[in-house]
Amino acid sequence: MDSMRGQGGIQMLLTAEQEAQQIVYAARNVKTTRLRQAKEEAEMEVTNYRSHLEAEYKQKLSETSENSDSTEKRLEIETEEKIQHLKKAASQVSPDVIAMLTKYITTIKT
Repeated sequence: MDSMRGQGGIQMLLTAEQEAQQIVYAARNVKTTRLRQAKEEAEMEVTNYRSHLEAEYKQKLSETSENSDSTEKRLEIETEEKIQHLKKAASQVSPDVIAMLTKYITTIKT
């Protein structure tokens, strides 16, 4: 009778061990699945964040190039105005400078 009881106890232990192995296996599967999902979610977040940063960068770049174009045009206009102003001032002073140089060259100091 003791051997029957021992056989039943061993059988219960084997059954319990198999159930424990199934529980551990199921838990590992759930863990692996969850890790895979977390990795996919993280990759998706990284992709979205990267897209967001690239969009911001492109927007800033376009704003900068627009400002650069307008600044370049403004500087060209200002430069041209200054050149015209200097030419006008030079043409007004030119006869006086020529007269002064001519007088300086032709005057003999004694």
